[in-house]
Amino acid sequence: MKRIALIFVTVHLLFSCSVNYHLNKAIKKGYKCEEVSDTIKITSVDSFPVIVHDSIVWEKVLVQKDTIIRNKTSYVPRTRYETKLAYRYKIKYVKAEAQKVKYQNKYITKYKTRWLFVIIAFVLGFLLRVTLSETFRSRISLLFNLFK
Repeated sequence: MKRIALIFVTVHLLFSCSVNYHLNKAIKKGYKCEEVSDTIKITSVDSFPVIVHDSIVWEKVLVQKDTIIRNKTSYVPRTRYETKLAYRYKIKYVKAEAQKVKYQNKYITKYKTRWLFVIIAFVLGFLLRVTLSETFRSRISLLFNLFK
């Protein structure tokens, strides 16, 4: 039994595809693997005391450090099946959003402002304020006194 398993593993390793075969096949179909790196210089200010002519003076020193940021970006092309599923999902999402907007707009009631009532209420309020003022009442009493 062990011998059969050993033969099977050996045959499998001898006749299986290598990594380079699969990588070359993927590159032919559109696989891209790019290393994007960026260098950032970080400047920091350090200060330390120095004695000059019996007094302490702070000296500033600029220190620069380099930091490298490396990102590996890879693009794996989609299969026809994955593209089809993504398209179906997109269509369903758009339809659902359209249904939601339609449902929301169905129950929105728009009110028209009746400007005639607003103007009449404003005029009545103004007249009421004028008639209740002390100066208006005194002028009316003077008017009645003139005609007596």
